[in-house]
Amino acid sequence: MNKYASDLSRRNLLKSVACGFGSLALSGLQQANALYSNSLLARTALFPQRAKRVIFIFMAGGPSHVDTFDYKPELLANDGKKIDFVGVRTNTFGKASKRTLMKPLWDFKQYGECGKHVSSLFPNIAKHVDDLAFVHSMHTEGVAHGPSTLFMHTGATNLVRPSMGSWISYGLGTENQNLPAFVTISPSSSKGGPRNYGNAFLPSIHQGTALGRAGNVADAKIRNVENPMLNSEQKKNRFNLLQGLNAVQSDSLSNDDNFEATIQNYELAWRMQMEAPELTDLTQESKLTQRIYGIDQKETEDFGKQCLLARRMVERGVRFVSINYSDESANPRWDQHSNLPKHSVHARATDKPVAGLLQDLKARGLLEDTLVWWGGEFGRTSFSQNKDGRDHNPRGFTIFLAGGGITPGVSHGSTDEIGGVAVDKCVHMHDLHATILHALGLDHEKLTYRHSGRDFRLTDVHGRVIKELFS
Repeated sequence: MNKYASDLSRRNLLKSVACGFGSLALSGLQQANALYSNSLLARTALFPQRAKRVIFIFMAGGPSHVDTFDYKPELLANDGKKIDFVGVRTNTFGKASKRTLMKPLWDFKQYGECGKHVSSLFPNIAKHVDDLAFVHSMHTEGVAHGPSTLFMHTGATNLVRPSMGSWISYGLGTENQNLPAFVTISPSSSKGGPRNYGNAFLPSIHQGTALGRAGNVADAKIRNVENPMLNSEQKKNRFNLLQGLNAVQSDSLSNDDNFEATIQNYELAWRMQMEAPELTDLTQESKLTQRIYGIDQKETEDFGKQCLLARRMVERGVRFVSINYSDESANPRWDQHSNLPKHSVHARATDKPVAGLLQDLKARGLLEDTLVWWGGEFGRTSFSQNKDGRDHNPRGFTIFLAGGGITPGVSHGSTDEIGGVAVDKCVHMHDLHATILHALGLDHEKLTYRHSGRDFRLTDVHGRVIKELFS
């Protein structure tokens, strides 16, 4: 075999023959796709945007919808009655069996001009119902926390797929080239862990940047962004040398998407050194602002800081921010199979911070083009479990949306008379994903990425836009 044969690849042939014009043509053909997939440059939406950015407030564990926002008088009237339920868990409650209905443990009152019923768990969020759109007919895939949490974040229960934030980063880039397009605050390492904010087969530039640890936002800093051993001039010289070497290698690897993504990551890291330390410094906020978020109170301090960080990020152009009310335990925080009264602990920790975020966004004019999404991976049953708890319920539950062109003060769809199953204007999680992308000016059927010989998308082959939610 000719000793030079191993060097005669198609790429090297294009580079060496006819003064390299073949390589130049190939580069031109691939440039648009490489720019689209590897760059965080802001891109034009496919159609007019209602929202420019998203804040996802994740309530890990599944809050009970019938104890929070889904008022069911029939459940009150039939408390303690045994009725037949077809199981929500395969091989656990697979057949119809008698279950005991359990009424809401908290009183409901009507709020706002829309007259929305909200339980006493959320007195502060209740003040904002005229700005919220409730979807009472959600249903999803999976009955366990891991699969359902993955499905909520990625549109798949068990396959490695890009997270929603990564898809949005891929589709729209960032409004601020000095910051990531996608940030997740205090994510849990369980129930999907990094896959909930991973890029999967999308270029690595679109992976979510994680700040802090689950249940502890105190170290919510972008790690290793500063090097105290070097001064500014030395940092700049080192960066320029590194990127110069990268450029030489990039030329030899002509159109290597993975290598281009690595270079982009280095460039983003360099720019972040200038802006990221200020981004996470909450001491710059006034005492009044910190009080609005509950940062002055122990029980709301941690989640209040998450919500305030989210506002600071979207204000500076971060495209997708995920806030996580989660921890590292086997049972996520809202997962009360027994002792449902513990819901009050989690409500106190999150109610004021979420209400503060809504108030602050509105006061700054950010709510108009920022879409806020609040919800868990599923709801809970209308019957009791272990006397004073509720089991998982993926067949009917509630989320709420605010801002970003969503019609305020409305309730969409419903579960049955006891809150067991979505029955009217049902919204699958794929539909919710399609609707959020639509608000951002993205068509969920056209936002695709070719991998392993086929085109993938967030909603797979499903999903429909719930146009009734828009003004």
